[in-house]
Amino acid sequence: MNQWSGPDPQQPDLMAEQVVYQNPLLFLKIWELQSEPGDAYPDHPDPWLWHYHREVEFIAILQGQLGVQTKWGYTVLSPGDVMIVGSSQPHRTHRASADPVRYIVFQVNLLQHFDQSTLPLMSAFAELTRPLDPLNSIFAENEKARREAHALILDIYRETQGLAKGYELAVSADIKRLLLLLIRFDREGLLQTASEADLLRLRPALDYVENHYHEKITVRQMCRLLHLSYHYFIKLFHKVVGMSFVDYVNYKRVKTAEWLLLTHDLSIAEVAERVGIPNMSQFYKLFRRYNHCTPKAFLQQMRSGGTPNATLSSEEARDPAPQCIPALPASRPSPAG
Repeated sequence: MNQWSGPDPQQPDLMAEQVVYQNPLLFLKIWELQSEPGDAYPDHPDPWLWHYHREVEFIAILQGQLGVQTKWGYTVLSPGDVMIVGSSQPHRTHRASADPVRYIVFQVNLLQHFDQSTLPLMSAFAELTRPLDPLNSIFAENEKARREAHALILDIYRETQGLAKGYELAVSADIKRLLLLLIRFDREGLLQTASEADLLRLRPALDYVENHYHEKITVRQMCRLLHLSYHYFIKLFHKVVGMSFVDYVNYKRVKTAEWLLLTHDLSIAEVAERVGIPNMSQFYKLFRRYNHCTPKAFLQQMRSGGTPNATLSSEEARDPAPQCIPALPASRPSPAG
């Protein structure tokens, strides 16, 4: 279950939610919420707190009506509807009719589902200049897109609950299809992707990181390799990849560490050394940043196959549980509007 760190000290009516992943390699949490018999209507919770989390959230309605308020406005969702809430965007929900409500909540770190082959598309979902919330116009205006997105979210939920052999492949494929759906149905050009020319220009740096992640790598090395100025390189890299060069190098190192932990009989210290982070304090800090738990907890959770959640009531879904506790979002949310 997710963790709640309490009200934001700078915005007391805003809760920082810490998402606990069901599978650290899939970077997601998905579960079903339903109203309890006897829940009051039309009253919403008191206080009706805003909350936010670093992960993008998809909501898929199964039954009844759900009221969702974001800084973009108030929306009532009905069965078959889908809504997306961008990373670190304040939002709050409540039952919007006297009928019972059931819906799927899907929280996912989308950027973790891109690899070298899809890198040009990563910046479109990085939310560097705008959140993903305006993409809800796709679901509002296109029934086919709404229906397909709803079906994909339900399939992800079924796969994560059933845990059939190869479910990881099925879930990963569904997430990529969901990303593709958003790109293909984006008629307004809300998702801006990196140009092939920019990616080609950065390719030597990306290849260098791929082959030398275990060594010391600096921005100035890459500037010399690409014959670019320091400031131009860091600006270009962030625009194309959606993260800083230093963050990208650390990301590659941690991803390799995950693979080594799962496939080799190595100590954590040996893994840290092999990926170029010999300082154990720094290794633990970076591993926790990208996996929301320690290397040991990561291994334990992977070997146990994860702990899927059954159908939860609204209250149960907000109770803390002793699982891997993620770090607070690195960026501050926009003020609730």
